[in-house]
Amino acid sequence: MIWIISGTYEAKKLLENVHGKVNYIATVATDEGEREFFKYNIVKVRLNYEDMKKFVFKNNIDLIVDMSHPFAKEVSLNSKKVAEEFKIEYIRYLRNETELDGCVVFKDFNECADYLKDKEGNVVFTIGSNNIEVFERVKNGRRFIYRILPSEDSIKKCISLGIPISDLVAIKGVFSEDFNEAFFKEFDAKYVVMKDSGNEGGTLQKIRACKKIGIVPLVILRPKEDGIYSIDEILQYVLKW
Repeated sequence: MIWIISGTYEAKKLLENVHGKVNYIATVATDEGEREFFKYNIVKVRLNYEDMKKFVFKNNIDLIVDMSHPFAKEVSLNSKKVAEEFKIEYIRYLRNETELDGCVVFKDFNECADYLKDKEGNVVFTIGSNNIEVFERVKNGRRFIYRILPSEDSIKKCISLGIPISDLVAIKGVFSEDFNEAFFKEFDAKYVVMKDSGNEGGTLQKIRACKKIGIVPLVILRPKEDGIYSIDEILQYVLKW
């Protein structure tokens, strides 16, 4: 049995091409993912390391295909570790690197928050709802606008942190350069914080929009990993399994 760790655009593309051709089980972690991937053999579940071991054993998994988000660090680390422990195959899909010329880059969210401590002006965050508490600690009366997924969990988290509704925009991307430009202008952003989620995640469109209107793009680098950059290569590997 093949386990496809899903939840991304590329995972959906892979599932479209393997559904009905191989024995697989795919997992997503959110209600949104469950709705989006409903036509496939999907299980909505959040798994820590011990849960993953039970999942692999219960479902007789012999190949793990990790198509998770570039910033789903724990998912990738744990699934790779489980594969090593069970002596089964593990392959990781990686998005191509983004051209980051003209951006200020950071190794993690805390480093970016430190940079923003003494900056002035509105800041737009396009990092989702995870890790926003890191930035709320350095807000100091400035306006921070968060563009998040329109999910109940995301909105509840922001409200629990005391973020005003007027500073939340719940909308699902990926967005064009023109949309981003208009969005950043609307909120008079001086800085835009984003993750390097690759072109598939809309990073390039955000960077171009920032540069076009003179906003400083602040980019949090993705974790370093080894893997395969071609969906077609992964598809062929899975179909031959």
